[in-house]
Amino acid sequence: MFENAKLLIKENKMIEDGDIIGVATSGGKDSMALLCFLKELSETLDFEVIAIHVDHCIREESHEDAEFVLSFCKEHGIRAYKFKVDATKISREKSVSIEMGARDARYGVFEALYKKGVVSKIALAHHKMDQAETILMHMFRGSGVSGMKGMSPVREFYIRPFLTTDKAEIVDYLNQNLIPNVEDLTNLDDSYQRNRLRNKIMPEILKLWPNAINSIIALSNDCLDDNEYINSQIIDDALIVEDKTVKIPSSYFLYPNAIVTRLVFKALRLIGVTNDVERKHISLIMALALKGENGKKLDLPMELSVHKEYDFVTLTNKHKEKKILKFPFKCGEFEIEGVGKLKVKRINPKDFVKTANNLMIDAKKLPKGAIWRFREDGDVFEKFGGGTKKLKSFLADKKIPQRLRNLLPVLAFENEIYAIAGVEISEAVRVEEGVKVAYEIILN
Repeated sequence: MFENAKLLIKENKMIEDGDIIGVATSGGKDSMALLCFLKELSETLDFEVIAIHVDHCIREESHEDAEFVLSFCKEHGIRAYKFKVDATKISREKSVSIEMGARDARYGVFEALYKKGVVSKIALAHHKMDQAETILMHMFRGSGVSGMKGMSPVREFYIRPFLTTDKAEIVDYLNQNLIPNVEDLTNLDDSYQRNRLRNKIMPEILKLWPNAINSIIALSNDCLDDNEYINSQIIDDALIVEDKTVKIPSSYFLYPNAIVTRLVFKALRLIGVTNDVERKHISLIMALALKGENGKKLDLPMELSVHKEYDFVTLTNKHKEKKILKFPFKCGEFEIEGVGKLKVKRINPKDFVKTANNLMIDAKKLPKGAIWRFREDGDVFEKFGGGTKKLKSFLADKKIPQRLRNLLPVLAFENEIYAIAGVEISEAVRVEEGVKVAYEIILN
């Protein structure tokens, strides 16, 4: 089975010797089939499969899905990791849908695992039906021909082995091999756009046009070919890019629309605006360029502002990137931009004098690989004296201002926090009586 998947893997060189493939495993049909298929394939090829389960905390019973995945993996000798994220909170903070908040959180976990070297690639279980749905959603949102290309089999470190596989083949594989799975009840909630398309609209389309999925994907491939040709005709030498701002000469907006729209999309990509750009946004930018008065300003979603400035239309990405911190625990002094200096030194515990900005830990109790970083979703902290809390709750209890919480360096291994610089240490690294060498942590 899965001959299309095997061919897609081979043609796109998805898997190489020594790869550690992290499979995004929700416990549903598609992800369980992908996990088992890749596990089976790994027995003949030289790579390892691990399962990654992300609990979005949208449903009260979501922890049961995590338990199912971990239990299955333990029984079948598959390494597994589970993570918890608060998709509802993330969607509220970012002013996006819960769907998008869950996606951002999930992909944040995947990216962190990749950057830490836990995995070399992430396998996603999107199949042919998902591809058709994605193409339609892009079209409905007004993305134009460029958005009709759908998902790529390989993007950066993400791979989609099932992208040319029918859903029916996945179900047959599960049934033939008696592979268990769980149903995420949120998949039945038609208040989500994707679910409404999948559960209501697609079945009606397929009743009328049984070959619709193949036709949608074929059209997508034609659009991709046409788009590549039109892009080859674009001259963008006069674009001026400065950090998160790009200037487009007003004269460029006199070209045919097919050229202008692609030019604007390219300009947006150059300043890091890639998600949720719709045809209506491009139309607004074009209208400002052609009809707007000098000095007129346009504010759009995606934290994008557009200005008409004499002979240019200026696009600015106002989004502030989250600062990244990552370095190992060791002695020395480290400058942290926007925070200050973090100093770590060996001391005799008897010489330690507590001040407002220093801490003392027993570094021998730290797991190998502990690093300094900023806080992340899912972090937990064992309070000094006992009792475990979510890090965000602990910082709130300590009355740390919201604006400072993301700037405090924390000493972490995975999602376990062992020290919060300038605030507190975990019970797990308490310096016991009789210890002769400890480490002082000073944040100035």
